[in-house]
Amino acid sequence: MSSIDCLENEEHIAIEPELEERILAEVDAISDEMIDAIRTIVRQKSVQGEPAPGAPFGTDVRAALDQTLELCRELGFETTDVDGYMGYATWKGEAGADGDVLPGYVCALGHLDVVPEGTTGWKVPPYSAHLEDGRITSRGVLDNKGPIYACLYALWALKRLGLTPRRDVRIIFGCNEETGFGDLRYYLDHEPAPVMGFTPDCKYPVVYAERGRMAVRLTAKPGEGEDAQARLTRFFSFMNEYVLNAKPNGERFGIDCADPEFGITEVRNYKLVLEGDEPAVEFAISYPAGITADELRERLGKVADEQGLTFEVTNNFNPVRFEKDCRLVRTLVYTYEHATGADGTPVTTTGGTYAKLMPNIVPFGPSFPGQKGIGHQPNEWMDVADIITNAKIYALSLYLLSR
Repeated sequence: MSSIDCLENEEHIAIEPELEERILAEVDAISDEMIDAIRTIVRQKSVQGEPAPGAPFGTDVRAALDQTLELCRELGFETTDVDGYMGYATWKGEAGADGDVLPGYVCALGHLDVVPEGTTGWKVPPYSAHLEDGRITSRGVLDNKGPIYACLYALWALKRLGLTPRRDVRIIFGCNEETGFGDLRYYLDHEPAPVMGFTPDCKYPVVYAERGRMAVRLTAKPGEGEDAQARLTRFFSFMNEYVLNAKPNGERFGIDCADPEFGITEVRNYKLVLEGDEPAVEFAISYPAGITADELRERLGKVADEQGLTFEVTNNFNPVRFEKDCRLVRTLVYTYEHATGADGTPVTTTGGTYAKLMPNIVPFGPSFPGQKGIGHQPNEWMDVADIITNAKIYALSLYLLSR
């Protein structure tokens, strides 16, 4: 999933110190406006709802997209509404000394939809944009409205400075990341993929590789002469041996695998369901590049046959990996280190982001080392200082990627 531009690794990556200081200072100058905009958008509930005309993921998500695209226009960007599935702001590329605009576009790709807030655990109203002691607490502030707005304001900082990109830059706002990536599939059916980019929906430093993720279902199937009680007893025996008393690395299924970069296979998110009248179990497999999806299917199918179960893969995303010395990854190492002073050595992740499906992008931020277990939880938060630092990282990144 890497383009030629992504793989270029001979070009020297640097920003002149004086220009770097101007960019960072400009982000500081607009930070109050950025924080106000983020607090405004997180007040808009945007959990997926019933489809409506022009609103494939419900009217709340549509409202968040409309509000965001209007803001983009106020900041002076061209906007495109991809039929309510996604929307984006564009900073148009301009010709360089050679008279040419570079082909394609670079992007930051985030999302406006959020997971449901739940009914317990919140210390403040979940859509209140509560600000106290430099911390915003609200559903969606970290995942992912705050970070993608940080990208938007990073781009605005570059625009305010009078800088010009050599190729188009898009800030893309997704509407269905939390519940299926239907937004991105539609986008790719109607728009070209970027030349390079990142999604601010994971962690720092830059993530050069994501594990694969497979979702499966195993269902008890009737045995010859077997009544419902006997079938349920057999299913419970399977669950006890392969799930409840098994290691989480998939060892009992024969899918355990260790990889020096990705780590070990992880089997998780077990859920008991009924398929018609038959008991079934669903689970997810986070797998390293050392095992393929076909190998997983073969080994799981063998266990299913032995245990009298039907086996189905309900979804799969293959592992994604970029070379650590490619231009894209090296650029994001550089910008992270220059904005933070911290070690930017690239890392891998067990998570899953838009990078699973969108070609030529990597996960990059917004969470800093040590910040875990915040998104999708009650009292989701993001510190104002971290939002500003994110915007500085993203401003440097978008400038360099657009050159």
